Amino acid sequence: MVREKEGETFDAVTDPEFRYRQRYADLIVNPHVKETFIRRTKMINAIREFLNERGALEVDTPVLQSIPGGAAARPFITHHNALDTPFYLRIANELYLKRLIVGGFDWVYEFSRNFRNEGMDRTHNPEFTVLEFYVAYKDYLWMMETTEQLLEKAALATNGKGTVTVDGKDIDFRASYRRITMYDAIREYAGIDISGMDENALRGVCQKLNIHADPAMGKGKLIDGIFSSACEHHFIQPTFITDYPVEMSPLTKKHRSKPGLVERFELIVNGKEIANAYTELNDPLDQRERFEEQVRLMERGDDEAMFIDHDFLRALEYGMPPTSGIGFGIDRICMLLTNSASIQDVLLFPQMRPEAEFISASATH
Repeated sequence: MVREKEGETFDAVTDPEFRYRQRYADLIVNPHVKETFIRRTKMINAIREFLNERGALEVDTPVLQSIPGGAAARPFITHHNALDTPFYLRIANELYLKRLIVGGFDWVYEFSRNFRNEGMDRTHNPEFTVLEFYVAYKDYLWMMETTEQLLEKAALATNGKGTVTVDGKDIDFRASYRRITMYDAIREYAGIDISGMDENALRGVCQKLNIHADPAMGKGKLIDGIFSSACEHHFIQPTFITDYPVEMSPLTKKHRSKPGLVERFELIVNGKEIANAYTELNDPLDQRERFEEQVRLMERGDDEAMFIDHDFLRALEYGMPPTSGIGFGIDRICMLLTNSASIQDVLLFPQMRPEAEFISASATH
C-alpha cells in the first residue's frame, strides 16, 4: 500500500506499463487513480442528466455494422460465421441515429463505444467512448450554445467549479466560448489565405509549411493538415472553429450564405479537438454526390474515406427534417476535467500490446 507521512507519498507505483497492464494493482496502491474514475462517472452522469432533463431519449445502435459509416477512419474488420459475411466494428454511430430522426424521434443520444484501427498515443486508443446526439429542427448555432451549457455542467459536477487547471493552465468551461472560422484561424496563425485555393495550391502551402502531403490526400485532408499543424495547438481556452470547406465534411449541410463552405464546428480545448458538430445534410441527392466523391478518394488510396451507405441514402429519401448533430470525445473531456496527461489514465483497461510470456504460454496449451 502507498504510505503517506507529513504530506509526502512513499511506495507509489508510477511505471505506466505496470499501471495500465495491472490496473487492479494500480487501484490498490494509488488511491488517486480510483478518484479519477469516480470523477469520470460523475461527469458522464451529469451529461446524461443534462440531456434527459431536456427531453432527449437514450438509445442503442449496432456495434457490428455491414458498412462502417459516420466518420472518416480505418475500421476493424471481422467475420460473421453464420451469415458468412464480413462485418466492421463501428467507427461511429451517426448514420443510425440519423435514421431515428427520419423515423420521427426529435432528440436521440447514445454513449457509443467506437473502434478505429489507427495509431495509439496519449490522446488516441483504438477503443474509445463518444457521446453523439441529434436534434430535429435545430442548427449548428443552437448546438454551440447547448455545448457550452453541457460542458459547464459537466465541469461543475466533476470539480465543483467551471474552471480547471490543466498542465498549469487555467481553462474556463463557463459560457460563452470564442468563435473563429477555419479560414480565419489559418490566416491568423499560418499567415496564409487559403480560401479559393485548389488542390495544387494547397499542396504548395503544405510544402512551404513542411507539412506532409501524400498523393492520396484530397483537398479536404490537405486543409485539415494545414489547420492541425499550424493552428490547433494555439487554442487553449474552449474555442469553436466554424465554417469548414465542403471537401472536409461529406455529411454536413452547405452553408446558408458562404459558397464552398458547410455549417460545421469543432470545439478545440488545450490544443485538441473534443467535439465535432454539423447542421446535418438532409438532401439525398447531395449526400449521394458526397459519398461518390469519397469513393473516388478511396480509389486514390485514402483508406479513411467513407463507404457509400445505400440504406442511409434510402432513409434520407423518406425525408429527414432539418437537424443538428454532435459528437463529443468523452475520454478527452475526462482527461481535461481530471488533469490527466494521457487517455490511458482515464480508461480503466487501455489497449496494450499482449505480453510475450502470456502469448507463449497460451501457444503451449
